Amino acid sequence: MRITAIAAALVLAGCATSYELALMPHDRGVIYTGAAQDTGSGQGPISVTIEGKTYSGTFVQATPDRTYGYVSGGWGWGGWHPWGGLGATVSVENPQGAQAKALMSAPDGSGLRCDLRMGYGYGDGMCRDDRGRIYDVQIRPAAKP
Repeated sequence: MRITAIAAALVLAGCATSYELALMPHDRGVIYTGAAQDTGSGQGPISVTIEGKTYSGTFVQATPDRTYGYVSGGWGWGGWHPWGGLGATVSVENPQGAQAKALMSAPDGSGLRCDLRMGYGYGDGMCRDDRGRIYDVQIRPAAKP
């Protein structure tokens, strides 16, 4: 199962992906909606509509969901014989998922700032508007038309 998820993530790496956002403020039980588009490089446009006002801007990934590195082998002497080993590329998953910051503004100049986390196409986060209102965020892949 995990290998399938990793393979799917590798196939989709570098591809544009659309996401649906659902936001709920801490002071009401209403759900607002939004959309984001990852252009394939960990950034892209994002917009959210709250009470008829649309905030638009961009998000930028600050921390990737995985890191790659090279581990080299060693060379030395054992007795009178040399020994050695080759290296390999390793991939380490970030348990917190990819982290991104979104900055959006509405036509009236008001702003919305969001901290988002993603992993395997799904995520969560929190947004705050200029009035100090806080919103919980759910992120999921957009439905295919």
